[in-house]
Amino acid sequence: MARSAVIAGVGASDYGKVPDKSPFHLMSQATKAALDDAGLRMSDIDGLITTPMRVGPLNPPALIVARNLGISTSWLSTVDLAGASGTAMLDQAAMAVASGQCTTVLCVSGQNLLSNTWKGSAIQAMAESGVAHQQFEVPQGPLVVSLYALVASQHMARYGTTEEQMAEVAVAIRAHAALNPKAQKREPITIQDVMASKRISSPLKMLDCALVSDGAVAFIVTSADRAVELRKRPVKILGIGYGHRHGYVGETRDLVVTGAIDSGARAFREARLGPGDIDVAEIYDCFTITVLCELEDLGFCPKGEAGRFVEDGRLRPKGAFPITTHGGLLSCMHSGLSGGMMHVVEGVRQIRGEAGAAQVPGVETALVHGNGGVIAIHCTAILGAEHTA
Repeated sequence: MARSAVIAGVGASDYGKVPDKSPFHLMSQATKAALDDAGLRMSDIDGLITTPMRVGPLNPPALIVARNLGISTSWLSTVDLAGASGTAMLDQAAMAVASGQCTTVLCVSGQNLLSNTWKGSAIQAMAESGVAHQQFEVPQGPLVVSLYALVASQHMARYGTTEEQMAEVAVAIRAHAALNPKAQKREPITIQDVMASKRISSPLKMLDCALVSDGAVAFIVTSADRAVELRKRPVKILGIGYGHRHGYVGETRDLVVTGAIDSGARAFREARLGPGDIDVAEIYDCFTITVLCELEDLGFCPKGEAGRFVEDGRLRPKGAFPITTHGGLLSCMHSGLSGGMMHVVEGVRQIRGEAGAAQVPGVETALVHGNGGVIAIHCTAILGAEHTA
């Protein structure tokens, strides 16, 4: 069952380390790329969704971004579901178009997370921005990686998952990044390279962790009727679902059972599809352990078996189930809340057949998954080709 709104255009700014561009320059560049992709002009935009920035004050974000882009909209919103924001923006944009609040929604977010500040202070700022409980967790000084390391340790203890299996996730996603000429990290890595990389918070090592990047991402949502007149084949939004089972790590009942169970089930139900119907999955990959939990909870393998599921190159290019085909947060780019938006862009490109050397043959359906907090809030979107029922 397709919604009445579709994705008409996608784009991204320069990303990686871009010291000569402000967040607004980056967002302007991404917006122009998405407009060009759709064959639209800035004056066609009458709806806007953005996110907060972590590198500095921006209040109210949607208004400030609109003024910097020079657009006047009939509807605008700011979304903050952390890493789940990209798929949530897609949902809100589709609802705004379907309700008649606006006709064409620009979703854009970005910041110079790498160039703006020393990497260590950026990570500390993210830890103190609400990921950890201000009263009971922040005073103990955990970084984001420390909290995800708890998830990894529990998965290993309960299911026998190994560090080498987590490393395989990083190797597979880097192999996809090697096919993306714009990815921040393209040099191939091995399981041995991951195992030998600096230990950050046991059992997670440097190469188990996402990048820190500058960059911005944009996509445009409009009505199916209007998209017929535009430049590219529209991509349908078949289903979207949300799920959350805890707020902070300290209050979770089970670290390795996540809200992705609920978000995936709801998205599949709306789309009238199942995991076996998905041609490519753009899985949120802030840490390698995140991917393992999501693969299980989204139904791609039974609970506790993701470690074995990823072996033998299954997730790599030409593998049985290639995932996160642009290189993800681990190897392509991670500029904060916009990082998850790139998964949406890649899902669109795969369905259109525009992913270049990273193209998976015959893609008609793509699952895009976002995760925010410490594996806390999940939003799953299922996208389909123009002719998908």
